[in-house]
Amino acid sequence: MKLMVVGFLALAVVCWSPMPARSSESAQARLWCWSLHFQQGSDSFGDTLDLSTIAGTPNGELAPYNGIEYVSAFALDSQGFPVTGTMFVNLPAYVDNNNNGWPDFFEVSQPVSAVTFGNYTTPISSGNVTATWSRGAGAKDGTCQLELDDNVYGSLGQFRHSFALIEYTGPLVYTPATNVVNGQVTLTKTGDSASQLIGPVQFVKLQTDRFNELNLQAGNWINAQAQALSFTNSLFLRNLSGWPTNYYGEIDFADGDPATPAPDYLAWGFAIVDTNDANQNGIPDFSDDPVPAPPRLALFVNPTNLLLTIDGDVGTICQIQASSSLAATNWQPVRTLTLTNDPQTIALPLGNNPTAFFRIQVQ
Repeated sequence: MKLMVVGFLALAVVCWSPMPARSSESAQARLWCWSLHFQQGSDSFGDTLDLSTIAGTPNGELAPYNGIEYVSAFALDSQGFPVTGTMFVNLPAYVDNNNNGWPDFFEVSQPVSAVTFGNYTTPISSGNVTATWSRGAGAKDGTCQLELDDNVYGSLGQFRHSFALIEYTGPLVYTPATNVVNGQVTLTKTGDSASQLIGPVQFVKLQTDRFNELNLQAGNWINAQAQALSFTNSLFLRNLSGWPTNYYGEIDFADGDPATPAPDYLAWGFAIVDTNDANQNGIPDFSDDPVPAPPRLALFVNPTNLLLTIDGDVGTICQIQASSSLAATNWQPVRTLTLTNDPQTIALPLGNNPTAFFRIQVQ
């Protein structure tokens, strides 16, 4: 409950000095691509292995295929003899050692060391893949050795690749609202401060569970090359299983890397962490109902009435109270009303007491 006081002495007019209005708030956002970017790999004999999800110049993408497997077309140059096919590789098992609700494999801050398996097919044969992953904590770049063992020709080589996580972090500045949350992201690419994604976001709260479920509306962000990256609408959830300050969802771009000749790097994860909680009810301000802005009061006197003007959010419930002394503990209710306009002026009787004080109690 908040109290704002104004008063008058005889016919003097006393105006209350405005309190700061509610302002935008800032949450932390992290965006990461579910695809990995692989550089060309080579073995000890100088043979090379390229991965790609588009035709033409390899784009290095190893893309999600299902909940576990990743997929990419590959081109193997074995002593000048080309071999092409499709490769499926498992990622390391889900681990969350820092207990923040996100998979460590896709967090630059977390290390990775694992061995996984997969398979491949070519027009003339098939075989198995062994992938050995390594990435240090705080490094976006790691190494992955892909060993191809063909069912017909035996070992095709052990190819050492550099791979990179594609991650952006930065603030999401938003204004709390009851049904729609509007904001702006400024995301900087990890390891490349010159590369940013900037643009608006709009989340519509689901009325069936508006504190925990929000729909991100379709939109566009701009990259450092002034290219627009458009994305579709998607569902975001608040993580109630141990991380109630966290929200998570997917962002699906029409083209996640406009620099390549065809759409690629399409699927991204998006995490929001908001520790703001103005009313301390356990729901972050990002999805909570906004705390009403403190009303601003002004008191004027005319020959017949007192005119109390209240600047405040429409729908705020206010009780007007009066006293002949600021030190009084028994302020008397004068009127309770719900603001229907901003500002709203209420006429009060002038009365016989030459000194009076009025205050508003926000309920």
